[in-house]
Amino acid sequence: MSRKHLTAKQHSFLKFLSNYVREHGVWPTYREMVDQFDYRSPNSVTQNLNALFKKGFLVREDEGYQFAAEPASAFGAPPLGMSGMGMPGMGMPMMHLAMRGIPIMGTITAGVLQEAIEDNQGTITLETLFPNLDRIFAIRVSGQSMIGVDIQDGDYVLLIDDDIPNGGIGAVLYNGETSLKRIYQEQEGLRLVAANDAYKDIQISPDIFEEVKILGRYVGHVNKNGIYKRSFNGRSQAA
Repeated sequence: MSRKHLTAKQHSFLKFLSNYVREHGVWPTYREMVDQFDYRSPNSVTQNLNALFKKGFLVREDEGYQFAAEPASAFGAPPLGMSGMGMPGMGMPMMHLAMRGIPIMGTITAGVLQEAIEDNQGTITLETLFPNLDRIFAIRVSGQSMIGVDIQDGDYVLLIDDDIPNGGIGAVLYNGETSLKRIYQEQEGLRLVAANDAYKDIQISPDIFEEVKILGRYVGHVNKNGIYKRSFNGRSQAA
C-alpha cells in the first residue's frame, strides 16, 4: 500500500511512539504524549493518531491502534501485535493473558506428609480469577492519586463495564480526560475523590453532568508484583 508523506511533526510523533514501545513494551498514555510534545489538549494526540492511521502507518485492531509492519521495521519498533491503544491510557492486551494460563500439575497436601498426586487438572487463567472477563478491560494508570488503595503510577487498572456504587472506585471521562477516583453521587452532582490527601476533590455540577461518561467499575489491577482483585472492604488483595 502506498503511503502519503508525513509532515515533520507527524514523523516526530511516530518516532516517539516507536521508541517508547520498544523501550517500555507498552504504548504511552495520552498524558505522556501531551507532555512530550507540550500539547494544550489531548485532542492533538487524537489528531496525530488519526493522521498516522489515514496515511497507513498505524492500523486499527480490536485492542486499538497498532503499528503497521513497515514503520515498525523502519523505526526498530516491536512487530505487529504489540499492545495497542483503544482509549486514553490503555495498554496491556487482556486477551493475550487470558489465552495462556498456568498449568495445574496435580494435588499436594497442606497437612501431614503424603505422596504428591500428579495429574493434569487444566489451567488457571484470568477467567478463573475474573468470571466476567469478556466485560473487563485495562487502562494504564498515570499518577499517584490512588496510592491509598495500593494503585500506583504505571499499574494497569482492571475495569468492568458496569455501574459504580456510590463511593465505589471507577473511571470517568470528563472534559476529554479520564480519571480514576472514588465516585460519590450527591445533590450537588458528582464528587470525585482521590485516595491521596495531596489531591483535592473534583466537583462536577448538574449543569455539566451530561458531559461525564462512566467508563467502568474498578475490579482489580496488575503490576510487576502480580494481579490484585478488589476485596470486600474496597482495598486490593493479591489474586
